Order: sequence, then C-alpha cells, then structure tokens
Amino acid sequence: MAEDLRDKLGAQHLPLRDQVLAALRTAIINGDYPPGERLTEDRLAEDFGVSRNPVREALRVAEAEGFVVILPRRGAVVASPSSGTIADMFAVRERLEALAARLAAERATAADVAALRALLEQGREATEQQDLRRVAELNTALHLRILRISGNPWLSSIAKALYLHVQWVFRLGAAERAPHSWSEHIQLVDAIESGDGERAEQAALSHLDAASAAAYENAEGGYGAH
Repeated sequence: MAEDLRDKLGAQHLPLRDQVLAALRTAIINGDYPPGERLTEDRLAEDFGVSRNPVREALRVAEAEGFVVILPRRGAVVASPSSGTIADMFAVRERLEALAARLAAERATAADVAALRALLEQGREATEQQDLRRVAELNTALHLRILRISGNPWLSSIAKALYLHVQWVFRLGAAERAPHSWSEHIQLVDAIESGDGERAEQAALSHLDAASAAAYENAEGGYGAH
C-alpha cells in the first residue's frame, strides 16, 4: 500500500497536505487503518513518503472531519464511528435519499436506469468475490448516481462530505451486510425504473432502515472483527 501511495503523492497538483489528507481518508475508509489503530506521525510520513509537517496538518483536518481522534499522550488514533455518529448520518441520509429516489423515479431516462443496472451487476460480482473495498466503492457510486439522476444539484453538493463517512461505515460492516444491501438496491432501482415516486421513496427508506440497523449493531460490537 505504501508504495502505491508514494507513487501518487507529489505527482498531483494539490498542496501536499491535501494529498496526504486524501490518502489518509482513503486508507481509513478502505480499512487499511482500522478503528482504534494508532497513527504516529513517523509511521504516516513513512507510509506516504513525505515529511512530518504535512502529516501533522492532515491529521488535524482528519480529526475535525471525524476520521481520527487525537488523544493526550497517545497521539492520533483512527476513530470508531459511534452510535451517535451513525444516528446523525442516517438522519440526514433519510431526508436526502428519500427525496433523491422520488425525484429520480420521476426524471430517470432509459440511459440512467441502464447505468444503475450496470452498477448493480458490478456490485453483485464484487460481493460474490468478497472484494469488500470494491463493494463499498460501488455502494457509494450507486447512491451518488441516484442523487445525480434526481436532477437537484444541491442534493449532490450536500452529499459529498457525507458519503465519505457512508462509505467508511459500510466498509466496516460489508462482510455481513453486502449481500442484503445489494438485494435492497435492486428493489430501489426497480422502483426508480417504474416511474412511481412514492414507491421509490419507500424503497429508499426501507433500505436505510436495514442499513442503519446493521450499522448500529456493528458499532455496538466495537468493530472488533475488523
């Protein structure tokens, strides 16, 4: 992983702190750095092939975003999404995704539905292969695509930061959750294709009920399996 990250950093036209921050977020979301893992500045500087200064700055931003906790005398530790964090996240998702599903059902073209079906097929394959990182990425891609299809640019704009956390929480529980999630996604896409806004909204809410229950259970279990 470290070699891949080093190759990418420095070759981009972003400030180094932002590159380190993006790489750190990705490593946490993908489970390379699991909840509770200690992240020393020296270790991250080594992993990312940079000096400690951009690492220190990136850790401060990651703490503000909720990905890292900085503890006295222990330093930075990967956060564990709490039940409260999950409740806040799903409260927003219920409003955003229910509205997006309703609007998508009213506005989706045949090409839009075909794009969603392609994501469903990729998700099925990744689930069968137990490629949990890919499953989590596709979960996010599907939901963001529905937000785009809704035609309301504010929904997509509001969702950008949120979906970093959605992908993280999904990835932490993906081993158990993925097969159920993709089955629910099929029902959601079927509802969008039907053109029935109310049916699509209910499919979205049913999916979120199941997803939130799984996320709560995972949080209560302390993410010990990951």
